[in-house]
Amino acid sequence: MEKTRLADAPAFSPGCASATSTISSGFMCSVDLNQRIFAGDASQGWLILKNCDHVIGLFQGMFEKNILTFNPGWDSNAQKLATFTDIRQLQRQLRAQGVQFQQQADESTTGPASFVAVDPDGNPILVDQHV
Repeated sequence: MEKTRLADAPAFSPGCASATSTISSGFMCSVDLNQRIFAGDASQGWLILKNCDHVIGLFQGMFEKNILTFNPGWDSNAQKLATFTDIRQLQRQLRAQGVQFQQQADESTTGPASFVAVDPDGNPILVDQHV
């Protein structure tokens, strides 16, 4: 069986999220990297930054460590795609390959859902479908 790679799954918007000590310090670093605010609210402890199609999320107090995120069903502008691989199908494929999960999507539902997998080094990977 060929392994499913999240980055190769059709219709994925990958990004990364940084667990930052303060939103302002994370944002200042990102300004140096030519990022612009795309979404979020610094007063709530989160910002989504973009540079072309590259997306970075800064989250203060929401995640214990840095986390890689994927958003099935969205393009890099957070717009719904016409076709995409549903999160529950991805979860089934990854489970069949032996991937361990910290949190699983309820496979009896449709629409928005999320799961958290763990890479071999123990880093969390959030797959968060908003549509």
